[in-house]
Amino acid sequence: MPQKITTFLMFEGRAEEAMTFYMSLFDDSEVVEITRYGAEGPGDEGTVQVATFSLAGQRFMCIDSHVKHGFGFTPAVSLFVHCDTAAELDRLYGALAEGGAELMPLGSYGFSARFGWVNDRFGVSWQLNLPE
Repeated sequence: MPQKITTFLMFEGRAEEAMTFYMSLFDDSEVVEITRYGAEGPGDEGTVQVATFSLAGQRFMCIDSHVKHGFGFTPAVSLFVHCDTAAELDRLYGALAEGGAELMPLGSYGFSARFGWVNDRFGVSWQLNLPE
């Protein structure tokens, strides 16, 4: 049975690039299903009409919207990752911050011994936490 609620990410032409990048960062990740736009459109041929993928066993969906929107991702909704080690947190933070924006640099904030928050190069917001 699929999970009842799935995070859905809408890109404008970079869905497959983002999906591939995210899968390279987490074990137990895979493309579950992907449908591409054909020559008849409405999106650019070969781009992602809809895809389901998993990161560390958690399923996500994404699309390449063929409609241009006046909005994108916002840090008000983020993907929160519980890291197992400081090394994992540092690796993820470095990879996700590259070409993105640092919202909260790695540090101790009272609620966590080690925490960081970034927007990645696609605009998706990630909170990375090392529980005490």
